[in-house]
Amino acid sequence: MRIAIVNDLRMAVEILRRAIAMEPGHQVAWIAYNGAEAVDMCRADRPDLILMDLIMPEMDGVEATRRIMKTCPCPILVVTATVSGNAGKVFEAMGCGALDASATPVLAAGGGIEGARDLLKKIATIGKLTGKGAALPAPAPGAAAGARHRRMAMVAIGASTGGPAALADILGALPAKLQAPVVIVQHVDAQFAGGLVDWLQAHSRMPTRLAIEGVAPEPGTVYVAGTNDHLVIDPGRRFRITPEPLDYPYRPSADVFFNSLCRNWPLGGAAVLLTGMGRDGAAGLLNLRRAGWRTIAQDKATSVIFGMPKAAADLGAAEQILPLDKIAAAILAG
Repeated sequence: MRIAIVNDLRMAVEILRRAIAMEPGHQVAWIAYNGAEAVDMCRADRPDLILMDLIMPEMDGVEATRRIMKTCPCPILVVTATVSGNAGKVFEAMGCGALDASATPVLAAGGGIEGARDLLKKIATIGKLTGKGAALPAPAPGAAAGARHRRMAMVAIGASTGGPAALADILGALPAKLQAPVVIVQHVDAQFAGGLVDWLQAHSRMPTRLAIEGVAPEPGTVYVAGTNDHLVIDPGRRFRITPEPLDYPYRPSADVFFNSLCRNWPLGGAAVLLTGMGRDGAAGLLNLRRAGWRTIAQDKATSVIFGMPKAAADLGAAEQILPLDKIAAAILAG
């Protein structure tokens, strides 16, 4: 992959350059030292991926991400030194189209680079997502075609690129005493999950928390998948965390969660697939529609990336394809 580095700290640039060189087949496309330079350089030479810092002079990473995704769209991975301190900006950048976020590697004792392998793993995952894409999982066993369960016993939402901002809009429009749990599977690294919960809580009328192993989801509460493994509902209707499938590039996966609902949540509900790159959630949404769930996908005009919703539309998985500002009302319509 041709990878661009955007960072105002020369030491960080050198560390990132060395980390990229650790993986055969990767090369540095160009280096920019602030967001304004990055926008200009991306227009002139669009790389396969940009590693985007957040705090920079002249133009920060959020605004640079916004302008790049508007004028010369390119996969962007936020790379920030301070995860907890920059959580709000991370989710702003993801709302503008950044795919994910990672901590900046640092020099370790002995001259090694601590965190380089984690960064390279994320780069490899993005390479899969921006390539041909992963194969869709097989339909879930027991997904009964034609079954009708129209009670809104759960609201299940899958999201990726642009998801945080879309989720904030939807949660802000749902009532405080919603008679169903809301469970969110957003593609975000575990180290940012707590910050995402806090950020969404500021927009939600309902209490918002991480989904914890063994907890049964309760009405009127928002739960967010918070690990790099998959969230599922077990036969006892409680949350479980599982590494399987190991080779699935989307972690946590909306498909894995949706398919567990087909098996273990017979009360039905409403399932929503929001903006995002790739195809995660499309097959699972189709299984939920066959099982009688109300299924909704975000439309192209309001999606930052019309990948996941388009995949759902192509499969006939969504009963309704709606602009973002109509989705909350459709969830509540029953």
